[in-house]
Amino acid sequence: MFAQRYIDNNIVYPAFIDAAVNPQLSMIVMIPCLNEPEILRTLESLWACEPVQSYCEVIVTMNDSESSSSEVIRLNQETFQNLVEWKNENDRPGMVLYPIYAKSVSARHAGAGMARKIGMDEAVRRFAAVDKPEGIIVSTDADCLFSANYLHRIEAVFAEKKSCFAATINFRHRINEMADPKQKLGIQLYEEYLHYYKKAHDFIGYPNSIYTIGSAFAVRADAYVKQGGMNRRQAGEDFYFLHKLTRLGSITEIEDAFVFPSGRVSDRVPFGTGASMTRWMNNSEDLTSTYNFAAFQDLNVLFDRVDSLFRISAEDFSKSVAELPPSVQEYLQSIDFQYKLAEINRNSSSLASFRKRFFQYFDAFLILRFLNLAHQKYYPRQKLSEAIHQLLENSH
Repeated sequence: MFAQRYIDNNIVYPAFIDAAVNPQLSMIVMIPCLNEPEILRTLESLWACEPVQSYCEVIVTMNDSESSSSEVIRLNQETFQNLVEWKNENDRPGMVLYPIYAKSVSARHAGAGMARKIGMDEAVRRFAAVDKPEGIIVSTDADCLFSANYLHRIEAVFAEKKSCFAATINFRHRINEMADPKQKLGIQLYEEYLHYYKKAHDFIGYPNSIYTIGSAFAVRADAYVKQGGMNRRQAGEDFYFLHKLTRLGSITEIEDAFVFPSGRVSDRVPFGTGASMTRWMNNSEDLTSTYNFAAFQDLNVLFDRVDSLFRISAEDFSKSVAELPPSVQEYLQSIDFQYKLAEINRNSSSLASFRKRFFQYFDAFLILRFLNLAHQKYYPRQKLSEAIHQLLENSH
């Protein structure tokens, strides 16, 4: 069984689902759910998708913590019962729902990351039972709708491309459902920012640029296990997990199927769509401004020179760094880059392996830290519309 060690060492709960696993199982859609009024609408949208050719399960995961209020627990119990009833009425051959409920999770761990981890770990158990390391675990959220080709397209991409171990799925927030003009503008700006941030990473030559949206990705079971599974972060679990996955190679982008998240206000997590919308609506965050494009241009100077750093002498390294923008020079010094570069070179037998190791080290987290330093000392935040315009002008 491909995941036995992971199951023994990483999964703390006994199996939630008793039903035997269909040998044809190829895909499991996992949905974390906490006080989600739209969950049945989400399920209806999934069931309306073009069916997969083999067999699909949908796991909806609820959890509450030792410190959850009686009201949250009551709502969870009510939702769970509604899901059981929905299952009884809507299960069909090849498309089956399994609601699971993890009660009294440690308050330190309860949250979005834990709910996603519980559901994805259960999916690993299901695939392991029929020895399907290539099984696809799809992650989405309980406020999403889907294009008709969503399930079929994910299945097809993974089938056509055996090297595909993970994929992100295109997304569009449901702006047309919003009545409040300010909320509508806020989600438009937030979505524009997501595209700007990702495409700016493409511009600077970062090879692992991806959208990190928990409601819009899929991963093979063996890749999930290989990278140690989902983390238990209370927010940003998707960002950390997906960037960790890039260590296995390039993540595929599925551009012709869509997830349609809501653009709701939410204070459940400290960052992400809901949190940004909350701060926008109460005037504590300005979504019209973003990271200055000049900071990305500075980093682009370094990334354009990556190949020249392979087996570079100490003297040439000093000369090369002196030619970099001041923001990059200061940042490299702050992270003791020369020492790390020497270590990367010692462990690289070829330019190709050097590049791979370099970008495993200089990853999305180091880029984010650089951007924050650059905006503390070198650049003001920039109007989002101007930054997007500059990116477009410089990308041709």
